[in-house]
Amino acid sequence: MAWNEPGGNSNNQDPWGGKRKGGDRKGPPDLDEAFRKLQESLNGLFGGGKKRSGDGGGNGGGSSKGGGFGLLGIGLVVLLAIWLYNAIYVVDEQEQAVVLRFGKYYETVGSGLNIYFPPFDRKYLENVTRERAYSKQGQMLTEDENIVEVPLTVQYKITNLQDFVLNVDQPEVSLQHATESALRHVVGSTAMDQVLTEGRELMASEIKDRLQRFLDTYRTGITVTQVNVQSAAAPREVQEAFDDVIRAREDEQRSRNQAETYANGVIPEARGQAQRIVEDANGYRDEVVSRAKGEADRFTKLVAEYRKAPEVTRERLYLDTMQEVFSNTSKVLVTGDKGQNNLLYLPLDKMIESSRNGSTPSSNGASATVVDPGSRAADMQQQRDTRTRETR
Repeated sequence: MAWNEPGGNSNNQDPWGGKRKGGDRKGPPDLDEAFRKLQESLNGLFGGGKKRSGDGGGNGGGSSKGGGFGLLGIGLVVLLAIWLYNAIYVVDEQEQAVVLRFGKYYETVGSGLNIYFPPFDRKYLENVTRERAYSKQGQMLTEDENIVEVPLTVQYKITNLQDFVLNVDQPEVSLQHATESALRHVVGSTAMDQVLTEGRELMASEIKDRLQRFLDTYRTGITVTQVNVQSAAAPREVQEAFDDVIRAREDEQRSRNQAETYANGVIPEARGQAQRIVEDANGYRDEVVSRAKGEADRFTKLVAEYRKAPEVTRERLYLDTMQEVFSNTSKVLVTGDKGQNNLLYLPLDKMIESSRNGSTPSSNGASATVVDPGSRAADMQQQRDTRTRETR
């Protein structure tokens, strides 16, 4: 039977089976009563006692007011504790903090225990000694219009925290953009073989200088400590062609080294031979000049002696000439006694050759040649005249 049907106890019961205004309640408690009990418990906790039987309505109002002030005090204490927890901070040895007061730079705080006053102050805490790294890799166009992939690593640290916080909105993003710009500029002005081989160190130095100029212009407070350009490579699509080019370059370098080795061996030898020829020529020149000077001096002295004794000098010259002539020949002329008109010729060269061949010449092996004494005398006179003319 429904609670509001005729004949039911609709006047005294509610839908949950309890009485409305009197009697025992069997449903859930009233919400007003629950809030009232909670308020009485809080008032007793924060200094407001329960309502006494002898107290009037005025005393009950005072207790509620005292309980409200106690709750407000606890709330203030909790808020103060939370504020102090957020306001007090510790800065490590490797860190620095920049404090802004009302949005304006106030101070830079070093290591130690510090306090600031939020929400009026704002702090930015950063590590200023740790080196940070940023890596970049991308395809670049070289000076000779070849595409290469260049991996790059930039190491940097914060040297001016005030500039790092205030001058640029996102300084590390600016660092990335500046790095890409510097890398493309340097690679674009360098040939491909320099990028792939021995030119990486020079590229790294140029990129570092250009990147630092960009950062100083932006006043980011960042200092670049090192730039490392790793091994560059060609794109995968043309890697085989690049390998062929590198092998050809290695063959060229090997052939060049062999040619230089040969040149280093031949050129000094040729220079030594040339120097030897020059020295021989100088020696021959000195010899000829000295001999000519000696002959001139001897001729000068000979002229003086010839003027003193012409006949003796002519005879002496003749004898010297004949001695010089016969000393260079193996033929001997033997004359007979006085009064004989024959001249014996001994072929000593033939006799020496026969003795070397093992044959003994006979007593008659020497052929005799008869020479006319008149013709011999005429020859000797002709030689003397020739020598005399030369002497004059």
